[in-house]
Amino acid sequence: MSTDRTIKIIRGDITTIHADVLVNAANNHLWMGAGVAGALKRVGGEKIEEEAVRKGPIAVGEAVETTAGRLQATYVIHAAVMGQDLRTNERHIKEATHNTLRLANSLGIQSIAFPALGTGVGGFPPSRCAHIMLKEVMTYPHELTVFFVLYSEECYVVFMDAYTQLTK
Repeated sequence: MSTDRTIKIIRGDITTIHADVLVNAANNHLWMGAGVAGALKRVGGEKIEEEAVRKGPIAVGEAVETTAGRLQATYVIHAAVMGQDLRTNERHIKEATHNTLRLANSLGIQSIAFPALGTGVGGFPPSRCAHIMLKEVMTYPHELTVFFVLYSEECYVVFMDAYTQLTK
């Protein structure tokens, strides 16, 4: 595990975070509807979705970047954690997290803010998501500040618990 990594778990609204990259929990056609995607589009502007849709569709588990519009970030990375059925699973969350980190590294960024991928519209259990995403981030071999920005108290608590368990 890299010692040059900072992980911060925050309860709040991802659209207010100052980071190089904000991550969108996307479907593979990259349409931005509800949840995190809707919030990013509402604050950042329609331009984000227009650019994303031009880059899609992509395979579930893959990720693409767009500009961040009016958001306080340089990029939005759209992590395709689900297909058109709007359901996800452990493998898709792991791959989407890994491929988002890989893309962020190729963009030369220093900080990234993730939501809990797949736990809203995708219906995936937050406690399982927390373990998958945290393990992926903790084993990623590049220096990076990672924010996990959780909108609900439930997600915040389970991510804090998972982080405590994984760092014992």
